[in-house]
Amino acid sequence: MRIWNQLLMSVAVLLGGLCLWVYLSADAGRSLISMGVPAGVVISINPDVAEPAAATVAGAPASSSRGGQRGGGESQVVLVATRPVGTGVVNDRLSAIGDGEAIQSVIVMPQATGTVNEILVKSGDMVKKGQILAQLDDDEQIILRDQAQVVLRSAREKSDTYRNLKSFSRLDVLDAQIASETAQLTVTNAELALKRRSVVAPIDGIVGIVAVNIGDNVTTASNIVTIDNRTELLVDFWAPERFAVQVKRGMPVEAASVSRPGRTFEGSVEAVDNRVDPASRTIRIRARIPNVDDELRAGMSFGVTMRFPGETFPSVDPLAVQWDAKGSFVWHIVDHKSVKERVRVIQRNPDAILVSANLKDGDVVATEGLQRVRENGAVRIAGEKPPEVASR
Repeated sequence: MRIWNQLLMSVAVLLGGLCLWVYLSADAGRSLISMGVPAGVVISINPDVAEPAAATVAGAPASSSRGGQRGGGESQVVLVATRPVGTGVVNDRLSAIGDGEAIQSVIVMPQATGTVNEILVKSGDMVKKGQILAQLDDDEQIILRDQAQVVLRSAREKSDTYRNLKSFSRLDVLDAQIASETAQLTVTNAELALKRRSVVAPIDGIVGIVAVNIGDNVTTASNIVTIDNRTELLVDFWAPERFAVQVKRGMPVEAASVSRPGRTFEGSVEAVDNRVDPASRTIRIRARIPNVDDELRAGMSFGVTMRFPGETFPSVDPLAVQWDAKGSFVWHIVDHKSVKERVRVIQRNPDAILVSANLKDGDVVATEGLQRVRENGAVRIAGEKPPEVASR
């Protein structure tokens, strides 16, 4: 009795799996019908079996009433889903991450050693070239300048006297003139030393944080302040080497900053490096981004985008691409016939595959129901009415 129970249980499980198979696959139902299973039973499990069955009857030759076998060598009509061929462009867009820097940036250092007596700017001030930023102690330099001026006046008077009086020889007059010129050079040197006690701005720009305080003793290596001219920003980024020939000076660039979500800043290519980095196989590109409204800062990161003409290729649904021993192909549907079209995959995208093939925009390729499609076989596109229905 236990053996019969196990046998009945196995048969029930087998029938349940068979029904699930038919429910999930219409092709399975059609296979069962061709094996002699009543069509009404199969259609009650999966109604989708009925539609292609009608197409098969309409497209296949009449069966012999005695043997029930299909006669001749003609293939049955296969129901398939299709998608039109589109077009896509490869290498039409370059996206990279770059760092911005001011068009001019200077770390200001004093030209002399001394004590800071006065600081004339604060962080954020806009300064002009030549404006005094800080003043060092200059008492000694003022004294040396005044002394040099006194010596210069004395030397000039002596030179004028020797030149006007004939009692002096030409050699005495020449010595007096040389002494006057030497005194003039001493005055110039003293004035230069005094001028260097003032720390001045070398460029126009915005003052950063002042790094010294009044009373600090500074040297020629001390950082006083940083000045940035950020009316324009330079953004350096790295591009794959395949773009090395395509990128030219003056080409448009779009940059987006994390600090300014939703904003896009337009600029142009300022320079392209003369060599490809052998380690990363990338090339350095520098773009110039205008900053008229002073919204950007040096050191910001930017997402840089460049667009190129690119190459156009046929675009097919990923489900359409099939493989066999010779490579990849698609089923090209022409006049309700399936034609195997060889393709070469160029680029895979999430929603489409770009291929090199004898296809044009608007052609139709099969995407579903491909298991039973054969070369030059008859097919019917899902959603179209069967021929006998369309003729009524």
